[in-house]
Amino acid sequence: MIRRALPVTVMTLLLLAAWYIGAAWLNWPQAAETLARAGKPAEFADVLAQAYTMKRPILPTPGQVVAELWNSLTGYAPTSPRNLLFHTWVTAEAALTGLAMGLALGILLAAGIVYTRTLEASLLPWVIASQTIPILAIAPMIVVILGNIGLTGLLPKAVICMYLCFFPITVGMVKGLRSADPLWLDLMRTYSASGMRAFWSLRLPASMPFLFASLKVSVAISVVGAIVGELPTGGQAGLGARLLSGSYYGQTVQIWAALIMASLLSVALIAVVRGLELVLLGRAGAR
Repeated sequence: MIRRALPVTVMTLLLLAAWYIGAAWLNWPQAAETLARAGKPAEFADVLAQAYTMKRPILPTPGQVVAELWNSLTGYAPTSPRNLLFHTWVTAEAALTGLAMGLALGILLAAGIVYTRTLEASLLPWVIASQTIPILAIAPMIVVILGNIGLTGLLPKAVICMYLCFFPITVGMVKGLRSADPLWLDLMRTYSASGMRAFWSLRLPASMPFLFASLKVSVAISVVGAIVGELPTGGQAGLGARLLSGSYYGQTVQIWAALIMASLLSVALIAVVRGLELVLLGRAGAR
C-alpha cells in the first residue's frame, strides 16, 4: 500500500511545487506593478505575497482554487447557480445522456460490422473518418441544426457527447465481439443456434472486458463533449458556461475551480464504471 501511495504522493508534491513556482513567475510583473502604484516596498517577500494573493491573477495558486471551491460548495445551496455542484450536475446530465446514446450506437454499429462483411468494408472507414473532424468545428453546427428544428437544451449537448464517445465503444466492441472462442462458436453452430442466440450467449459476454475498457475512455471524453457543447449554446448553467463567464470577466480563479470540478467529475464517473466492471465481471468469473 505504501509503495503504491509513495509515487503518487511524490508526483503530487512536485506538481504543486511547479504550480506555485509558475504562479509566482506569471503573476510577478503584475504584483510588482501593483505595489509600485500603491507606493509600497517591492521587496522579494512583499512581491511574492502579492503574487499569491491577487484577486485576478494570471495563474491562481492551488490555495486560491481550493478556497474558491470551498466557498462555492459550502456558501450556497446545491440548487443555486453560484454553487459548482449545480453546474456539475448539468454537465453530468448531458455527459451521461450522450454516453448512453453513444453506447447504444456503438454496440449497434459493432454488431453490424461483425455480422456483415459489407458494413465492415463500407461503414468502418467512415466511422474512423468521423473522428478527424475537430469537435470545436462541428459542435456549433450541431447546435444550429438541431436548434432550427426546435431541439434545444439537453439534446444538442448529448449529441455532441455521443459523437465523441461512440467511436471508442464501436472499436472496442468490434474487437470484443470477435474475441469469442472459435471452438465455442463452432459448437453453437453444431447445435443449430441462431446468430442472435450466439450473440447473447457467447459474443456479448466475451466482449464485456473490451466494453468496460472503452467505457472508461468514453465517459471522460463525454464530459469534455458536454463542456464543449455548453460553449456555443450560450447557456447559463454547466461547467462550460462557468468557464465561459469566467473568461469574459477575467475570473481566472473561477475558471480553474470549474476545471478542477470537471476533472473530479471525470474521475468519479470513471470510478463508477470501474466499480460496475468489478461487480459484473466478478460475477461472471472474469479476472
